[in-house]
Amino acid sequence: MNVSSSDGRSFSIRTVTADDMSAVADLDQRISGIAKHDYWQDVFERYGGRRKGRFFLMAEDGNKKLLGYIMGEVRAWEFDSPPCGWVFGINVDSDGRLGGIGTALFQAICDGFRKVGVHTVRTTVSRKNELVMSFFRSQGMMASHYIQLETELDP
Repeated sequence: MNVSSSDGRSFSIRTVTADDMSAVADLDQRISGIAKHDYWQDVFERYGGRRKGRFFLMAEDGNKKLLGYIMGEVRAWEFDSPPCGWVFGINVDSDGRLGGIGTALFQAICDGFRKVGVHTVRTTVSRKNELVMSFFRSQGMMASHYIQLETELDP
């Protein structure tokens, strides 16, 4: 799928392959500051390729440089929730932010959810992560009637 960014650059969105995982892990490390190569290999094994209801997409420029990625899956019936799409990871290289790459990735995964019959998308965001919170709100997402609960476990 070919797309043009708001600043006129063209890029494409496609499914991540095993050959892309080093670039994905590197992008994540540049942004998070934490190397998690084993984590990313595990994510690819669960979500890579074309698995029904699971999506791991990336945006790349004409030189095959990774610009960003998004991943998610259809989840069904947890706590009486009908099937819905869950986005559990998105990242855009800092050089490409505000160019529409994140929006294009979000729209692409939403298109995938629609194709498998899902009409609701959810995600979880830290209240402290204003950048990601702002992005998802710009996509029309808002607080839902579900709330996240947590507790700290003793060591």
